[in-house]
Amino acid sequence: MKLLHIQSSPRGESSDSITLTTSFIEACKSASASIVVDTLNVWHEELPEFDHEAIGAKYKAVKHETMTETESNVWERIQSLIQRFQNADRIVLGTPMWNFGLPYKLKQLIDLVAQRNYLFTYDGKQYGPLLQVEKAIVVYTRGSRFLEGTPIPPSRFDHQAAYLDFWLQLVGVRDLRSVIVDNAWNRDRKESEVSLAEGKATLEGLVEWFLATGNKAPATCNASDLRIGGTAPCCLERKDHDGARGSKA
Repeated sequence: MKLLHIQSSPRGESSDSITLTTSFIEACKSASASIVVDTLNVWHEELPEFDHEAIGAKYKAVKHETMTETESNVWERIQSLIQRFQNADRIVLGTPMWNFGLPYKLKQLIDLVAQRNYLFTYDGKQYGPLLQVEKAIVVYTRGSRFLEGTPIPPSRFDHQAAYLDFWLQLVGVRDLRSVIVDNAWNRDRKESEVSLAEGKATLEGLVEWFLATGNKAPATCNASDLRIGGTAPCCLERKDHDGARGSKA
């Protein structure tokens, strides 16, 4: 089983999101010796800029036009990144919240690899996925706890999970689980430690589901999103690949 591990924080071992995803992957490796991990750290990867040459290569690739030497070089680098997604059977992605959204390097990776006819199709009317990734887990860490009915409701402030969940399903992740760890960085360090410990325990409970193949084994909760921080994990709505929403748990 080939697992793509995407790291989005520049903080290395000090990163809560990296600590959580690494711990989860170690648990998976303990349960299955067949796992091969490809780690893609967006800060270490020296991603090419999505600049004039990259955009020019993008449009010429769609139109099957001849590229310049510079465009060909950057397009080859982009294709090598795309190949890592195409090779993956599973994806594990961890990301902190930056200014209510994603770290810019993670968005840069998405802009580079989200290429028509490689990760998705578009016929002028609708989009279709091209990846064959059976399952993925995304770990979202936040410094605050976003709840509806409070001054910081996720409907206004969360531009992190909604976008990334949407994008992963768009390109072909069939079954997605999101573990949202609120209060990962808090003035009350003890509260943060509780949130992080609950996040780790929740992820460990998803190992069996994540490794199962050919069926939809039940997760710890019958939900795609698990929110942690301040209280026990709370199951939100399930979102399957076709976008349909199941019952709340």
